[in-house]
Amino acid sequence: MQKLWLLVLVIFYCGIYSNGLSGVPARPSSVNVGAILSFNSTIGKVAKVAIDAAKDDINSNPSVLNGTKLNISFQDTKFSTGFLGIIDSLLLMENDTVAIIGPQYSVMAHVISHISNELQVPLLSFAATDPTLTSLQFPYFVRTTHSDQFQMAAMADIVDYYQWRDVIAIYIDDDHGRNGIAALEDKLAEKRCKISYKAPLTPNNISREEINNALVKVIIRESRVIVLHIYPSFGVDVLHVAESLGMLGSGYVWLATDWLSTVLDTDPTRSSSYMNDLQGVITLRMYTPDSGTKKNLSSRWSNLVQKKAPDQSPFMWNTYGLYAYDTVWVLAHALDSFFNRGGTLSFSNDSSLNKLTGGRLDLNSIKVFANGRLLLEETMKVNRTGLTGQMMFSPDGELMNPSYEIINVIGTGVRRIGFWSNSSGLHTGQAPSHSNSSKGLYGVIWPGQTTATPRGWVFPNNGRRLIIGVPLKISSHELVSRIEGSERFGGYCIDVFTAALDLLPYPVPYKFVPFGDGKTNPLTSKLLQKITTGEFDAVVGDITITTNRTKIVDFTQPYIESGLVVVAPIRKSNSSAWAFLRPFTPMMWFVTGMSFFVVGAVVWVLERRVNDDFRGPARRQFVTIIWFSFSTLFFAHRERTLSTLGRLVLIIWLFVVLILNSSYTASLTSILTVEQLSSPVKGIESLVTSKDLIGYPRGSFVENYLIEELNIMKSRLVPLDSPSEYEKALKDGPANGGVTAIIDERAYMELFLSTRCEFGIVGQQFTKMGWGFAFPKDSPLAIDMSTAILKLSENGDLQRIHDKWLSRSACSSEGSKQGIDRLQLRSFWGLFLLCGIACFIALVCYLIRMAYRFSRHSDCDLAGSSHLARIRSFISFVNEKEEEGKNCSKPRSSRKVVHEDGSTDGYTIDSVRCENGQ
Repeated sequence: MQKLWLLVLVIFYCGIYSNGLSGVPARPSSVNVGAILSFNSTIGKVAKVAIDAAKDDINSNPSVLNGTKLNISFQDTKFSTGFLGIIDSLLLMENDTVAIIGPQYSVMAHVISHISNELQVPLLSFAATDPTLTSLQFPYFVRTTHSDQFQMAAMADIVDYYQWRDVIAIYIDDDHGRNGIAALEDKLAEKRCKISYKAPLTPNNISREEINNALVKVIIRESRVIVLHIYPSFGVDVLHVAESLGMLGSGYVWLATDWLSTVLDTDPTRSSSYMNDLQGVITLRMYTPDSGTKKNLSSRWSNLVQKKAPDQSPFMWNTYGLYAYDTVWVLAHALDSFFNRGGTLSFSNDSSLNKLTGGRLDLNSIKVFANGRLLLEETMKVNRTGLTGQMMFSPDGELMNPSYEIINVIGTGVRRIGFWSNSSGLHTGQAPSHSNSSKGLYGVIWPGQTTATPRGWVFPNNGRRLIIGVPLKISSHELVSRIEGSERFGGYCIDVFTAALDLLPYPVPYKFVPFGDGKTNPLTSKLLQKITTGEFDAVVGDITITTNRTKIVDFTQPYIESGLVVVAPIRKSNSSAWAFLRPFTPMMWFVTGMSFFVVGAVVWVLERRVNDDFRGPARRQFVTIIWFSFSTLFFAHRERTLSTLGRLVLIIWLFVVLILNSSYTASLTSILTVEQLSSPVKGIESLVTSKDLIGYPRGSFVENYLIEELNIMKSRLVPLDSPSEYEKALKDGPANGGVTAIIDERAYMELFLSTRCEFGIVGQQFTKMGWGFAFPKDSPLAIDMSTAILKLSENGDLQRIHDKWLSRSACSSEGSKQGIDRLQLRSFWGLFLLCGIACFIALVCYLIRMAYRFSRHSDCDLAGSSHLARIRSFISFVNEKEEEGKNCSKPRSSRKVVHEDGSTDGYTIDSVRCENGQ
């Protein structure tokens, strides 16, 4: 009995110990997975073979699922993306399916994702690229390929790289097409580009007639850059119809999403029959790096096709097939981790499901996967290297490191012209991550067999004329005016516009529409606003380019420079008896006069010991200083300069006098020969600091400029409408209700002054602006018109048009002559400084030499004398002639004195006469 109890206990504890060792439930012998495809589609037939091949590779590899067999059940949707496709997905749920691979179409993925959420079955799609399919809305949806938002970012970068601004989008009108184009629109907006026209096509049974009707509407549009986002089964048909309509000729740009590379990769032999319809097209292909596993699958692909799809014509793989293959492996690794964590294949019935009578579908057999959340978590954690590269998911559920090859269809094949990656943008190199890659793309063979980059835009040939707004103002009819009795317009601005249009390489029909009644000046801001509302296609006239206006419209290259000037009453300055004093300012006269005295005194000091011309009574010496300094003006001084230092100072002074004399002569000549005009207003600076009233043109930007930029109070500004009001306000002056000056643009003021000689422009132009033609934002016509305006400037036509309308009269020319400046000290201070330094150095050198000689003299006569006596002796020494100073500085010596009769006496004498003053 005891042995029996002991045996029971041993069996019990062994059972507990066995369960403790295992730690997890036993793995099932098999696991069921569903796959939803369209077997006869370009992507579906490749994906079916790839999924089958991946299943066989996994089941033959015991290290992946540790003996658990992977079963995959296929459902053929037969191109259906509607209700029948949903029924096919529900049929897969009857067999305790733990995950679904697919669906192939984004439209179906939207609906099945709801079912997947309810049944907690992960949905792994390798082909549903709709960017709105996100894990936030559909937590059980796992995209194992790249979202369309990335290839649309690549498309936007290509458009921006070639500096196109408008594109046309042709797409399938379903979730896949609409949402993909919406993503493209967002990416283009980031580059300041836009989709100017959308041509949707019905998603099912697209006919040639429907394609033709859509493309005919595209032809009449301005843009020639076309993005084709469509299913592979219909894309080639669209390009074939486009080729028949001449839309694959020179000037067009076709950018196809990755559907085209999928077609070219899958059926290379069949695609050769329609390669003529694809010449010059640029397409994208998801980048998959070369690897050993990829080469292995490539080597056995033909055998796989014969085995898995014997009823199909031979075909090659495409990138979606590679992603389908990797998707199965991702699921296998997720299931392996799922089982390692104790996950079980437990399902529960939902009592709300009822049996569908009369059909194949038993709703009661559809069960909720209890551990679906755990399998989803393990799927998102997978990080492995597959045929397509690194398979790793970001926190938001997107496959990481998206990159694309950019391909150009040429001849019978394709040529890779670069790469795009999410981190580096467009670049060349051997791979998207190549360290030696450079920004940009290689050369492209565009439609029409040309290497010149298309402009991407032409003027539409749809018979519609441009509606161009023209401002009608009270005055300035030389700029813009309506020809009486007709709808035609003339003037400087109109002639420049029509001349520029004549230089465009395409015809532009247009119609001028007046804005304003010609009795009041219209507001330019309201005129430009009509461009933004679409009422006007352009505005032609005297429109000043300002910062605020460039925010709402695009301007052409300025065709005339302009700027703000001040116009005020002027009076003629008559010549007087004292006109010769006007060339120099008072300070200049004072400094010049003092320089004459200083230089004369310095030369006198330097020459006094050695030159008898600078010696004598004090009165005579003073007259000599005055005479000598002023006579240098005429180079007529009779006094010679003997000392070296004196000559140095005199040379420099003569150079200064030469400059002063030349400047004075030129200025005086100008004053006496050119009529001078003067005004109490000196320019914008004097107006800003004063409190006088200032006139300005009503409705112009001048008011805001004066208030915001120059801080002039609005109460000082008087709006005026016409030249007659300008004239009256200036004549009345501020004392009689008028203004002190008027501020307006130079072009207007020159026309105003052409017949009014009593007014003139005072001061300098204080802004730098220009006039341009206004067009809608990002209008290609603005760019072409700017080029035409530059050509007009280069060939001289712009100047000829200017001379025809805006040539100024003699009166207007006189108004710009005033303000010849008097010569001021600041223009010559360098010369005076140079002369002063020369005088200072000469005096210092002279004093040093005199002090040295005096020291030798003092040794013999002034030993023991006081400082005052020494100073007096030094002044006396400097004041005496040079020969006397020399004798005193020499030691006494005994010499013989020779008499006239020839006899000699021996005496000790003090000095010997120096000949010629030496």
